[in-house]
Amino acid sequence: MHWIVEPGFFTSGPVHTALVLSAAAAVLSAVVGVFTVVRGQSFAGHALTDVSAAGGSGALLAGVDPVVGFVGFGIFAAGVMDLVGVRRLRGRDLATGVVLGGATGLTALILYLDTTSRATTGATQQILFGSIFTVSQSTVPVAAGLSVATLAVVAALYRPLLLSTLSTDIARARGVPDRFVGMVFLGALSVAVGLSALTIGSILSTALLVGPAAAALRITGRMGRSVATASALGVGSSWLGILLAYDSYYWGSAHRGYPVSFCIVVVVFAVYLASGRVERIRRRRGPVRSAGV
Repeated sequence: MHWIVEPGFFTSGPVHTALVLSAAAAVLSAVVGVFTVVRGQSFAGHALTDVSAAGGSGALLAGVDPVVGFVGFGIFAAGVMDLVGVRRLRGRDLATGVVLGGATGLTALILYLDTTSRATTGATQQILFGSIFTVSQSTVPVAAGLSVATLAVVAALYRPLLLSTLSTDIARARGVPDRFVGMVFLGALSVAVGLSALTIGSILSTALLVGPAAAALRITGRMGRSVATASALGVGSSWLGILLAYDSYYWGSAHRGYPVSFCIVVVVFAVYLASGRVERIRRRRGPVRSAGV
């Protein structure tokens, strides 16, 4: 397989860490991403990725594991968004915009402190665009544990979450605690974007959250199948991106290579484009079913 995989790929410790970490982030992002797309909360996901950048840069400044900052600050921001304006769509978007603006300014300040007071090299690159090959192996159990725990919460709330996603009025009529379900979902969303930010950076993590989910919803109209398809597409895109980034070091004589985040996003974009072709074929064969059917 030397013409597909360059030497040392399967024996490299950093590659093993990258594969496990990206899989944990991709599966969680795919599952949460399907609900995010159907609920129309992609903007909230984008805002939380910028918020996680503030947390990650703050963790770097404090000298702690970045995953603590990425996820912890995201959960805090999700709570703020819920308190400020979750009851109505307009209020929710307003709260999201306010949190987004504040987090972006805070990120700029903390990254400035990272590069001046602590002389941290590569802080901006690591936070904004990721550096998965340099992530410590000790981070993997924490990230994997967070992913599994969050997936368990989503699975436990799957039916009320699905019902409130498809129709809040019907959900309330059937006694579903819509406010509580929405708050828990925002928490799950913050963990997903935090782990994605650790993988491909806060700037690009929305691609891993929305891309595979949107492609899966094009391929199949059923919610359960969309979740499974998005998970497969997310993991496949992440692993292929890691392989391309590793192999690119051997392309040409310069031995520079392409960033992992760039390779993963390119693959995700290609998958989304290809899903359009599958959607057209599916529509020709029969009527398109809604995601909840």
